[in-house]
Amino acid sequence: MNYMGKDKKFVEEITAMETDFAQWYTDVVKKADLVDYGSVRGSMIIRPYGYAIWENIRDVLDAKIKETGHSNVYMPLFIPESLLQKEKDHIEGFAPEVAWVTHGGDEELHERLCVRPTSEILFCEHYANIIHSYRDLPMLYNQWSNVVRWEKTTRPFLRSLEFLWQEGHTCHADEEDAMDETLKMLDVYANVCEEYLAVPVLKGRKTEKEKFAGAVSTYTIESLMHDGKALQSGTSHYLGTGFAESFGIQYSDKNGELQHVHQTSWGITTRLIGALIMVHGDNRGLVVPPRIAPTQVMIVPIAQHKEGVLDRAYELRDSLKKAVRVDIDASDKMPGWKFNEYEMKGIPLRLEIGPKDIEKNQVVLARRDTGEKEIVSIDELNTKIPELLEEIQKNLLEKAKDHREKKTNLAMNLTELQNSLNDNPGFVKGMWCGELACEEKIKEETGATSRCIPFEQEKISDSCMCCGNKADQLVYWAKAY
Repeated sequence: MNYMGKDKKFVEEITAMETDFAQWYTDVVKKADLVDYGSVRGSMIIRPYGYAIWENIRDVLDAKIKETGHSNVYMPLFIPESLLQKEKDHIEGFAPEVAWVTHGGDEELHERLCVRPTSEILFCEHYANIIHSYRDLPMLYNQWSNVVRWEKTTRPFLRSLEFLWQEGHTCHADEEDAMDETLKMLDVYANVCEEYLAVPVLKGRKTEKEKFAGAVSTYTIESLMHDGKALQSGTSHYLGTGFAESFGIQYSDKNGELQHVHQTSWGITTRLIGALIMVHGDNRGLVVPPRIAPTQVMIVPIAQHKEGVLDRAYELRDSLKKAVRVDIDASDKMPGWKFNEYEMKGIPLRLEIGPKDIEKNQVVLARRDTGEKEIVSIDELNTKIPELLEEIQKNLLEKAKDHREKKTNLAMNLTELQNSLNDNPGFVKGMWCGELACEEKIKEETGATSRCIPFEQEKISDSCMCCGNKADQLVYWAKAY
């Protein structure tokens, strides 16, 4: 614990991440008041602070989705079982996680209804009804919703029975246009993660084994958590014409001939909050990057019972409101408690002001990322605070990049892969021949899965690290959430 003296008791309830990372994560999620547990196993109540972080992520991404020409729609929650059967590979991929509705009121339904695990099928049915001509294309839709997947092992934000997400579903005249869309949205996701959440990501393609059920190809952004495990942070899929053929989604081209549309789907989820926690958090709790923080500056009055202190604190809040998201804690709790509370919640900057500060026309600013304190003239706050917030944002990204770099290793064979995972868990770069048998053997013997075939390829060897045969693909491997 990075605390001394009387303040130490406020963070004793957080397990040190070095002792038990999983318990640390659970402690932070609860103590920072992000979630509470729902009454159904594996469900979560997203508390106001956790939901405010999600709203900021959602608002940023929603603006970018609209900037790229997409419209938001909303699809039903239930999918008839007969509709699911139209795309065999897709439903087989999701079958173990599907929740079924069998009764409506007291009556047994004639046909089971699936609670949506994803909405490809609903979009496809709709597109078959509304797409007729090449003039209707591209059709660029997005949905913000909840989905249900009956996970066996759950953890708040990372895996829960129900989670929030957006899912884009688009139709295009040809493969080239659809592939442009697939990769463009992957870039949008990478931008949101790196520029707003300060989470560096690897971009690449999933192997056939790891791709989305029913897709021709799946592209991913992968991030590395503090404990060296990977987290799939967003995916974008080129679906080809498979769904269109199953559902009869056709358009009349410029020559009057019928063609099947080429489709994409892409999504990110509330799992990004899990990434934020595990990339930036420390033994004092959460660390929230300024661009996504619901409150960027928390004002803590010192000796607030003394005349003029609260009035000046409120004046500062009102003055700063135009430039930053600012709040004040004027409760009767002790300043030490407040310091710990807002460090626990990861608020980027704390502003302290007391009688002596008012006399000197100054405040104390404390950074959450480094713990550094700085005395700043009140006259300079409107320029100094935005500058500091940008510094914090950049520092968090650089720190995360450095951490990833230190936890990225090379492996020429399975022994080296296993040693890397044991000695310095993280990403391991290794050559792969492309055979499923090798991919499965690597997972069986080391617990690592292929995270992505990165767009930026390197040739570290000529042979597969598993079988020794010729290999020309470099793959990132890691244990993952």
